[in-house]
Amino acid sequence: MKLVIVGCGRVGAMAAVALSRAGHQVTVVDVNRRAFDRLGSDFTGEMILGNGIDEDVLRQAGIETADGFASLTNGDNRNIMAAQIAREIFKVPRVITRIYDPMREDVYRELGLDTVCPTLSGAKAIHAMLKE
Repeated sequence: MKLVIVGCGRVGAMAAVALSRAGHQVTVVDVNRRAFDRLGSDFTGEMILGNGIDEDVLRQAGIETADGFASLTNGDNRNIMAAQIAREIFKVPRVITRIYDPMREDVYRELGLDTVCPTLSGAKAIHAMLKE
C-alpha cells in the first residue's frame, strides 16, 4: 500500500518505520527536518519537508495515489485539517487522525473520520491496571 503520514514525532516515526518494514511504500511529511532523524538510517520511505495541510506539499508526497493517510502531529487542529483535506479533496480511501482532546473525538467521528485518542486509551489502560 502507498501511505502518507503527516508528523514525524515519536508516534509518526514509529508507525512509518513499522509500515515500511512491512513492505508498504511510506512517505512522511514534517515541517522540521530534524524530525526525520527519528526514522533511522535504514528507513526506505520518502521524507518531504513541508506543512501537511499544504495541498502542494501533499501532492509532492503522493497523496493523489495514496491508499492510506495518517495525521499524527502534536496539534489537534492541524491533524483534523490534514485529515479533512486527505478525505475530502484527495479522496484517500483510509484516513486516520490522532486527537488528544476526547471532547473533540466524537465530533470528528461524526464527520466520518477514524480517530485515535491517546488521552482516552491511556486513561483506560491506567484505570484497568489500577483495578487489578
